[in-house]
Amino acid sequence: MSRYRKFIFFALLLTLIVYSIQILNIVRFPSQIDIMKGDSKDLSFFFPFSLELMEDSINIVKIDNNKEKSNIALRNSYKLESTNNGIADIKLKLLGIFPIKHVRVNVVENVHIIPGGEAIGVKLNTKGVLVVATSEISGIDGKIYNPAKNAGIRVGDSITMIDGIKVENADHVIHILNSIKDKKISIQIERNNIVYHTEVIPVKSKQDNSYRLGIWVRDKTAGIGTLTFLEPNSMKFGALGHAITDIDTGTLMKVENGEIMRAKVSSIEHGKKGSPGELRGIFFETKDVLGKIENNTNFGIYGTIHDENLTNQKTPLPIGTQSEVRIGKAHILANVEGDRVDKYEVEIIKLERQNVPQSKSMIIKITDDRLIEKTGGIVQGMSGSPILQNGKIVGAVTHVFVNDPTKGYGIYIEWMLKEAGIITNNNADFAKTK
Repeated sequence: MSRYRKFIFFALLLTLIVYSIQILNIVRFPSQIDIMKGDSKDLSFFFPFSLELMEDSINIVKIDNNKEKSNIALRNSYKLESTNNGIADIKLKLLGIFPIKHVRVNVVENVHIIPGGEAIGVKLNTKGVLVVATSEISGIDGKIYNPAKNAGIRVGDSITMIDGIKVENADHVIHILNSIKDKKISIQIERNNIVYHTEVIPVKSKQDNSYRLGIWVRDKTAGIGTLTFLEPNSMKFGALGHAITDIDTGTLMKVENGEIMRAKVSSIEHGKKGSPGELRGIFFETKDVLGKIENNTNFGIYGTIHDENLTNQKTPLPIGTQSEVRIGKAHILANVEGDRVDKYEVEIIKLERQNVPQSKSMIIKITDDRLIEKTGGIVQGMSGSPILQNGKIVGAVTHVFVNDPTKGYGIYIEWMLKEAGIITNNNADFAKTK
C-alpha cells in the first residue's frame, strides 16, 4: 500500500471514529437541559450536525453560534443564553435540514438556599424489611430446608407484603409467619424498583419451634452525616450527597420513614492512606429532631425540616450551576468538633461536565492545614458538607479517596436541588415546588 493510500485510509478511519463518537454523544444527549435564569451553557457539534432554536422560544433562550471561536473548522460551537423562565425548544439537525433529536431547555429562577455543614444524626426505617442473607433451617422433622431461596427470594430484596399484610418491621415478619404457620403464603418483594410475587411455605424450626423462611432481615439503620442545605420557603433539605446503602448488601435502602436529629461530634478517627477516617457523634432519637426523611436516593437524603430556627441562623446564598464552577480555590463548611461549623479551604482540581445527574461531578483536595490536622482530610460523616465558591453554593462532598484522604468527590448542587424537587420543570406535565 502506497503512502498516499495509507494516508487516505487512516484519515477515513479517524473521521469514522470521530463521527462514531459524535453520533453516540447525540444519542446520549439528554432530552432536557436545565439552566438557571441568566445563566448560559456551551454546546458543540461536528459538521454535519447543527442546532436550531424554535421560533416560539426566542423570548426564553438565545443561541449564539460561535463559529469564529471554534479552533476546529468542522465544529459548530453554541452558547445557550437564558433570558426568561419557561421551556424552550431546540432541535439537533443533520445537514441543517433533517431533525434527529428534540431537546427542551428548562429555564428556572435562580434559587437561594441556606448552607448547612452541621453534623446530623440520621435514623432510617426501611420500606418493609431488607433481606441481608438467606440460611438453611433445620426442621422439626430433622430435614434441612431453605424455603426463601427455593422461592426465588434473594439477598437485597425488600419484602413489603406477606399474604396481603403490609410488613412493618422484622418483629412483624415473625408475628405474621407464626400466625399463618405452615400454610402456603404469598410474598411481595421489590427488586431494582420492580415488584415481584412468589409463594412459600414457612418451616417450623427445630431450634425454637418458630416458623421461619430462612432469611436474615434488617429494618432500620442509623448514623452520622452532614446537612447540605435548607430551602427557606419550602423548608426542604438535602444531606449526604450520596445514598444510604445497607452495610452487608450495598443495596440502596428504601425509605418508609426516617428522621434527622441534631448531633455533636464526640471524636474523630483520622483518615490515612488505605483507611478512611470517621466522625463519631452523639445524638438522641427521642429529642432534638430536626425533620423528616422522605427520600433516600443515589444523590442523598431529602425531606422537610420542622425546626424554623434554622432559617434564622444563616443568610441564604445563591447557587452556582456547573457552568459557573471553576477549577481553583473553594471552601467547604464542616462540623468536625462539637456542634460548631467552620469554613475550610479546599481546591477544586477537576470538573466533569454532566448533562444528566451523576454523583462524581468534581474532585476536590483539602488544602486547609487546620482540617488536615484534625481529621487527616475527608472522613466518613463529612459527606454532604457544602462546597462554596465565589459566594455561591456549588456542590457537596460525597466520597473520599481511600488511598488519599485529602482528596474526594463532590456533586453539583443543582443535581441535589433537582432530587429535592426545588428545581423543577416549568410546564404543567411536571411537579412544581411549593
